Amino acid sequence: MTDTDGDDQLVVLNKDEDTVSFVDVETGETTDVVETDFNPHEVAISPDGSRAYVTCSLGGSLLAIDTDDRTVVDRFEHELFDFPHGLAVRESAGELWLASTYSSQLFVFDVETMALLETFPTYQDKSHMVALSPDEETAYVANIGSDNVTVVDCDERRVVADPPVGESPEGIGVDPDTGEVLVANQDDGMLSVLDPETFEETNRALLGETPIRVMLAPDGRYALVPNRESDSVSVIDTEHVRDGERRPWEIARIPVGIWPGGTVFAPDGTRAFVANNKTNDVSVIDVDAFAEIDRYDTGIHPDGIAYLAQ
Repeated sequence: MTDTDGDDQLVVLNKDEDTVSFVDVETGETTDVVETDFNPHEVAISPDGSRAYVTCSLGGSLLAIDTDDRTVVDRFEHELFDFPHGLAVRESAGELWLASTYSSQLFVFDVETMALLETFPTYQDKSHMVALSPDEETAYVANIGSDNVTVVDCDERRVVADPPVGESPEGIGVDPDTGEVLVANQDDGMLSVLDPETFEETNRALLGETPIRVMLAPDGRYALVPNRESDSVSVIDTEHVRDGERRPWEIARIPVGIWPGGTVFAPDGTRAFVANNKTNDVSVIDVDAFAEIDRYDTGIHPDGIAYLAQ
């Protein structure tokens, strides 16, 4: 393992070589590479930063990687794992939530021990990504095949609503200030905005072609949406005023690499990082300038990405 002297790292999943790259956020140097199971897709960091949780979608497993030793220290499989994918850490309850796409099951783990606490179905088609409300009392699950979002009471593990959105929703994020739910719909290239109280769609905005993620800045002002087939990232101003009303709206579109996917902000919100699936690199975005300022090389087909503060 390379000595990183406490430098912050990007944790980048390389889907087509079954590895995780640890990349220095300042220099772009790959400091370590960890082998995984088949086809790592999504990654989440434990609250204390000691573990990186990785879903290996075609390998049917969830891995825990020690972020100090850079080794796989735990592995979980389940008969209902059928393309395990989206992850969310519910820090207030010490839980890790996982969506298994083709079985449309939600799994809840103890975030420290990775012990399975519960599993239950969404009863929808292709439940893919998970996001949490600011108070972490509600989970939102994007269902690609049902054109809707499942709303779950986290404490009761109970589905409370399935509001419709656009066509093939995949990316999903929650505004940390307003609690509004932003959903990227792949097949119609639109952003849906849901009211957190009524779950009604209050706004739609045009994005690029095949938008697949929604990542909110730490302060909630901007959301970034990578458009896979436009090779671009849409910048959504969540405080934009249009026709006298505040309506989240695309205000810029940033060219990046080919097939952008996983996206993450630095904790201070000044930079963001976008994994480009087909150019095997990560775009570094200056958030104030709405511009790509650098590229970092990774492994083959990088996608899931997380920021590890050291």
